[in-house]
Amino acid sequence: MMSFRWVAPVPLWLQLGLVGAWLGLVGFSSEWLYRTKLASPEVVRKVVHIGVGNVILLAWWLQTPAWLGIGASVLFSAIAFLSYRFPILPGINGVGRKSLGTFFYAVSIGLLISYFWTTEQPEFAVLGVLVMTWGDGLAALIGQRFGKHPYTLWGILKSWEGSLTMVIASFIVSSSILVSVQGNTWQAWIISVAVALWATGLEAFSKFGIDNLTVPLGSAAVAFFLSTLLFVG
Repeated sequence: MMSFRWVAPVPLWLQLGLVGAWLGLVGFSSEWLYRTKLASPEVVRKVVHIGVGNVILLAWWLQTPAWLGIGASVLFSAIAFLSYRFPILPGINGVGRKSLGTFFYAVSIGLLISYFWTTEQPEFAVLGVLVMTWGDGLAALIGQRFGKHPYTLWGILKSWEGSLTMVIASFIVSSSILVSVQGNTWQAWIISVAVALWATGLEAFSKFGIDNLTVPLGSAAVAFFLSTLLFVG
C-alpha cells in the first residue's frame, strides 16, 4: 500500500507551528471577511469550516500523535460550545444560534482521531473529516447560490444542486484518499461511490447541525467496513 506520510518524524514543535500557522491564517481571513463585510456570515462560516477541516491533512502528513489531535478537539469543542452563549467567535456563530454544528464538527474530529489514529488507519479519519469539510461546505455554498430546484426532507429545505455537489465532492475526496492508500483498484472506486451516496443521505438531515457529526462518522465507518469486507484475503 502507498503512504501519505512524511518520510521522517517531524519534531512536535514544528508540527505545532505549522498547524498553528494554518489555523491562524484561517482565523485571520475569516475575521477579516466578517468585519469588512466582504462576504455574508454564511460564507464566512464555510471558509472556517473548510479551512479548519483541512488541518487533518497536516496531521496525517506530519504523523501528529493521537493525544495532540484529541486534545485539540476537546479544546475547540469547549470553545465552540461556549461561543453559542458568548461572543467568542462572532464570525462563526452568532449569540443564541440554535445550531450546534461547529461543536459537533470538533467532536467528530476527536472521535475519529481517537479510533483510527490508534489503530494505525488514519486514512479513514481523514476521509470522514474531509467528506464533511468539502462535501458539506461546497454543498451549502452551491445550494444557496445556485439552488433552483428545492425539495423538502423531514421538514428540512434542500436543493438538488446542493445534494449533487455533495455527491461529487464526497466522491472526489473519498477516491483521492482511498486510491492513494489502497491503489487504483475497483474496490477503492466502489467504496468511494458508496461513501458519496451515504454521506449525501446523512447530510440531507441536518437539523441542529447534527450532520456535522453523522456525516464524518458515517463516511469513515462505511469506508472502513467496506474496505475490511472487500479487501479480505
